[in-house]
Amino acid sequence: MRLQKYMALCGVASRRKSEEIILEGRVKVNNKVVDVLGTLVDTKEDKVYVDDKRILLENRKIYIMLNKPVGYVSTLKDEKGRKIVTDLIEGVSERIYPVGRLDADTTGLLLLTNDGEMTNKLTHPSNKVEKKYIAIVEGVPNKVELEKIRNGIYIDGKKTAPAKVKIAKNYIDESILDIEIHEGRNRQVKKMCEAINHPVKKLKRVSIGQLQLGGLLTGNWRFLNEEETNYLKSL
Repeated sequence: MRLQKYMALCGVASRRKSEEIILEGRVKVNNKVVDVLGTLVDTKEDKVYVDDKRILLENRKIYIMLNKPVGYVSTLKDEKGRKIVTDLIEGVSERIYPVGRLDADTTGLLLLTNDGEMTNKLTHPSNKVEKKYIAIVEGVPNKVELEKIRNGIYIDGKKTAPAKVKIAKNYIDESILDIEIHEGRNRQVKKMCEAINHPVKKLKRVSIGQLQLGGLLTGNWRFLNEEETNYLKSL
């Protein structure tokens, strides 16, 4: 099995993130550093280590929904010493990691799992899994500005895929937007709003595909129920 796939199945990270970890020289196979993509491992004979900790295939797949609060980063470790989202999860012995990312100042629905294949399905652009956000922005966008987001707008030199956006409420100097995207580019919603001159003041993700945050309180988490898990498997 390819090393990055084995790492994903062991719950280290998604396959793409596992490739980054390999290239960083953080992986050893039988005590030898491996930094070449595509390396094959024998899942029964070879011993694989990430950051000097041995990884093993997990039998139990974990699917968790978290309502991420402000101030937590969606990584497994942070060089700046900030709080990480897995600090909020107690009583789960399996090694889990976040599916995608939310910025430290963005709140809302974040999935955590040890299922690398599921992570691939959720994050790969070809599957077009919709993610819905509620954004409080400066000012009130006009029809022309909203159409720019709906038709795709250039950020970082590349045009975004068409998005859904509507004004939920507007006030004198700010408004609340409902925004749906299926891409996962870095800080995408914030950059789209900046591109139409309406910077985001607050941002919350409320759904991923059919998974709804609902009444889950900020900082709380729960396991996905059978219906939600079956939805993920159907992707």
